[in-house]
Amino acid sequence: MSTLKAYIYTILGASCWGLIGLFVDPLYQEGFTAWEVVAIRGIFTFVFLIIFMAIWFRSHLKTRIRDHWIFAASGICSIAFFNYFYFEVFARSNLSLAVTLLYTGPMFVALLSRVFFKELLTKNKIAALVLSLMGCAFVVQLLPSGTSSIPGTVILMGVLSGFFYALYSIFTKPITKRYSPLTITTYTFLYTSVFMLLASPITEKASLFVSPSVLVPAILLALVSTVGGYVFYTTGLKHLEASKASILATIEPVVAVISSVLFLNDYLDVWQLAGILAVLYSAVLVSRRGRRVVAGEKVA
Repeated sequence: MSTLKAYIYTILGASCWGLIGLFVDPLYQEGFTAWEVVAIRGIFTFVFLIIFMAIWFRSHLKTRIRDHWIFAASGICSIAFFNYFYFEVFARSNLSLAVTLLYTGPMFVALLSRVFFKELLTKNKIAALVLSLMGCAFVVQLLPSGTSSIPGTVILMGVLSGFFYALYSIFTKPITKRYSPLTITTYTFLYTSVFMLLASPITEKASLFVSPSVLVPAILLALVSTVGGYVFYTTGLKHLEASKASILATIEPVVAVISSVLFLNDYLDVWQLAGILAVLYSAVLVSRRGRRVVAGEKVA
């Protein structure tokens, strides 16, 4: 594959993740809660992934039983809860705020990697941390005015989405040499879906899925913004340096912000736009030097 095609695949994957709001919003309109939307994303994604793997990558489904606690931890403690806080911020505020606060994740990865893997906090990482914090302060309107119209609980949920998002990298890093990214993702969503079936009332609303207004966005949420995004991204990643792919992935929040402004009636002032750019650049700084990004780290 040519480098240009690899760039295109990687950008397509990140763009698919960025379109998530277009599929989540219709489910909110149908009366689903953020917790139930997490269940929908988890269950539908696992169904599509297991079919995909069974047809084309059956050999990749082989795993060691003792590694399943890692799949369970990443599926429950990371995927379920980062999606919940992400979707909750979207429901209570807007997608632009939700995706920007989600992108504090790379900063948490850098800090947690220092604690658990003894990775160095380089100058780039420290600068990125400061830039990310400043960017978030502009997005939530704490800067330049010193006050914010956004409730503190919403801001906290946004930061928590970034924290739980980062846990995926921490949990799965020890097994990235044993399994392909698709294997890790499939089993991660297995445990996400099982957990959400038990922890949410989604089965009580099963009858609603006969309606196209529910079934179509549910399928697109899983097929486009999860499975499709991940397959495109990892296809490009095979032919690119991981750091370059990670930088290209910052197109995700750009697509999310543009789609939210065009289709979801979001409004952003100049300071908030500056804050979004600062958070995006902080993610680029983390990826540029001193940090090895492994293929299994990205699941949005």
